[in-house]
Amino acid sequence: MKTVLVTGGAGFIGSNFVKYMLDQHKDYKIVNLDLLTYAGNLENLTDIEDNPNYEFVKGDIADRSFINDLFEKYHFDLVVNFAAESHVDRSIENPEIFVQTNVMGTQVLLDAAKNLWQTGKDENGYPTYREGVKYLQVSTDEVYGALGKTGMFTETTPIQPNSPYSSSKAGADLLVRAYGNTFKFPMNITRCSNNYGPYQFPEKLIPLMISNVVELKNLPIYGDGMQIRDWLHVKDHCSGIDTVLHKGRLGEVYNIGGNNEKANIEIVDLIIANVKEKLSNNQYNGIDTDASTISDDLKIHVEDRLGHDRRYAIDNTKITTELGWSPSYTFEQGIVETIDWYLNNQDWLKQVKSGGYQEYYEKMYSKK
Repeated sequence: MKTVLVTGGAGFIGSNFVKYMLDQHKDYKIVNLDLLTYAGNLENLTDIEDNPNYEFVKGDIADRSFINDLFEKYHFDLVVNFAAESHVDRSIENPEIFVQTNVMGTQVLLDAAKNLWQTGKDENGYPTYREGVKYLQVSTDEVYGALGKTGMFTETTPIQPNSPYSSSKAGADLLVRAYGNTFKFPMNITRCSNNYGPYQFPEKLIPLMISNVVELKNLPIYGDGMQIRDWLHVKDHCSGIDTVLHKGRLGEVYNIGGNNEKANIEIVDLIIANVKEKLSNNQYNGIDTDASTISDDLKIHVEDRLGHDRRYAIDNTKITTELGWSPSYTFEQGIVETIDWYLNNQDWLKQVKSGGYQEYYEKMYSKK
């Protein structure tokens, strides 16, 4: 049985990935390490917490002593690092924590894995490693910077991050790359486009807009709303990471994109229309909003974010041609399914927005 460390596995993408791996790899043990900061929510995982192949550990990836002990205890075969401070707005307010977690935490994980997996040295003095081990760094297309009206990011696009968040992720990527080059460390890096889907923290665009439409609150749109992103359903992202983890050539970077470029204002308009239609035709527990009161008047344009990149677009040719992966969701299909999920999971949304989810760890694990 392989043992997989998933860091940040209580967050949006991480929790979806933990579930995906338990479903796809019945013979794997998944250890979920998460510090449970504001975006870590164990209630995302209530349906698998009794799975015998799953274990949760609370801890900080930047705590070297703790991480070394964890690696010694579990002897991980695979490491997938999602753990990161990830909201651009928060990085503008407090860059330091992004460096601490995203850069220093990554370096601690790299050292722990290298020390555990190394078996000796080859004839040229490079470390050799246990068979079948790999470290996968989950990154973002934001490390590439911004695009003009045309063109797409490829794996060879120069790294030019424009926010404290993306620069911290770029720093982590470069560390992972350096370990691969200097120590022949078994690694891959994946860079994804904007994710959406169930369990996303409601400060992000799509869940925020769904929630605000339901509550008839203003829909704040940065600047003119014409910032363009490529959108990737979180389930497609999970399958892409799994593909790279098992098929990716060591030392390589793989872009994972959804082939769905949309302007933010388009997405807001789509959400308004879709929520209005759904509430007109269906009943949802915990929602008593009069659909006739939902209109474009909820939209307000606010001052643009500092240094806001105008366009991202990912070229995923490498992963599709080399590894045979492709996204299964169109945006039109995925956004409807996502809106439905949030409308049907009002209790989860209210718990997150109230902060009540943060009490769940104490309730479930304080006596263990």
